[in-house]
Amino acid sequence: MRASAAVCVCALLLHCASSGRILSRIKEHVYRIRYEEAKQYLLLCATAGQQSIPMVKEEYIPQPLNHFDSQCTETIPQRFFVNEAFWKGHHGPVFVYIGGESAISESSVLLGHHVQMAEDHGALLVALEHRFYGKSISPDGLQTEKLRFLSSQQALADLVAFHQYISERYSLSHNNTWISFGGSYPGALSAWFHDKFPHLIYGAVASSAPVKAKLDFSAYNKVVGESLINEAVGGSDKCVNAVREAFAAVEAALLGGNETQVAKDFECCEPLETPADQIELVQSLADIIMGTVQYNEEWDFMTIAELCKVITNQSEAIEQETEAYNRLVELAAEKEQCLQASHKQIVLELQNTTIHTAGVGERQWYYQTCSEFGFYQTCEDAKCPFSRMLTLQSQTEICSLVFGIPQSSLPSHIAFTNRYYGANHPHTCRVLYVNGDIDPWHELSVLPNGDKGDNNRSILIKSTAHCADMNTSKDGDPPSLKEARQEIERHVALWLKMAMWELM
Repeated sequence: MRASAAVCVCALLLHCASSGRILSRIKEHVYRIRYEEAKQYLLLCATAGQQSIPMVKEEYIPQPLNHFDSQCTETIPQRFFVNEAFWKGHHGPVFVYIGGESAISESSVLLGHHVQMAEDHGALLVALEHRFYGKSISPDGLQTEKLRFLSSQQALADLVAFHQYISERYSLSHNNTWISFGGSYPGALSAWFHDKFPHLIYGAVASSAPVKAKLDFSAYNKVVGESLINEAVGGSDKCVNAVREAFAAVEAALLGGNETQVAKDFECCEPLETPADQIELVQSLADIIMGTVQYNEEWDFMTIAELCKVITNQSEAIEQETEAYNRLVELAAEKEQCLQASHKQIVLELQNTTIHTAGVGERQWYYQTCSEFGFYQTCEDAKCPFSRMLTLQSQTEICSLVFGIPQSSLPSHIAFTNRYYGANHPHTCRVLYVNGDIDPWHELSVLPNGDKGDNNRSILIKSTAHCADMNTSKDGDPPSLKEARQEIERHVALWLKMAMWELM
């Protein structure tokens, strides 16, 4: 589990998969930005009289700790939100927003493209927080022995129970059509929810959904390199070459015994005492660039275009003769805090079982990468623009150090996930996969293949980043993004009509 916006920009809290430490913190930063924008938007619109703020209900449903063992009576609280403002009543559809590896908030049923469509179709809006994240966790939920009940299969069972709960509470019937929505990991859950339970979910929108588990996700950094070249978003050959030169210089300095100076240059929180610390530093530096690409134009740090200006020496703040190494130092200086490069400290943080009810659940998400998905963004491929120090071995050792999961068991975990869900060749219909072409996660999703008869319809949005389609539409959106949202709207409207025809 890395764009400033006007006050009235309606943006969704994004749930986005990642595995790097800095990348996780960037994701949490995006989360906070979206939440603050959401509050500002609602307050401004209410003050201006444009609309009243709907009353949103925050409630909890007790879920079995283990859905697959009837002898287990222990339960966990699961938070959900409900917005009835647009609902037509007993014959109206239900739009369910699926939470992921972050806490959710009332914004999940107040803002976003799915909320706009709910207003158009008179839908009841509900959002379910993922088990073991946010407030949906028991006091001892982060203990390793309890984490074995954290899985996508348990999460889908939660959704089934939630479907029944909402149906009984609002006296719903088969006349009420359910559509699911999710972005990134929750996007995969949205697709899987429909796939496994088509009698409950009529259609699903899966945005930036990595439905294929992958142990060695080297393709992530391949796409990062391609996006840094992409002139449409401000990239260039000069940019990606400068990134390669900068990381080569850092690696040479570390291997040359200059780790003390490197730690000082990049303002590390602690000295680089071990080779593992050096790898953590390189990972943190790579994460800054990876996050900039993944969330291009979606947060307030920098865009690909701005990054390339710095790294290619075009920024006024840098002298022309500055070398690649120093340009990377300049880039890293934009961060808010010192760089955490102590491998020991990072392991201790991931071993910490203290529950935090807001933001990203980093320990929980790492567990899921070890037990189900992989997603390790390595750099052993020649197409990676960073350092070959970022190996699969260095990333997967966390599984054994933190959770006692042997590295040797990871391939079988990933293989099971793909057999169970069908990877990126699922045999499903009425699932719409939406991706941006500069988003590295599109490599693990379902992409257009030119087959007009393919029931797994998909959209690849030009020059667009992770989960961008889920934000509320605004005038400044590029034409490709506007067209993608129109296509999503057409699919949702068609599904609702088809469901009505089938009932008739």
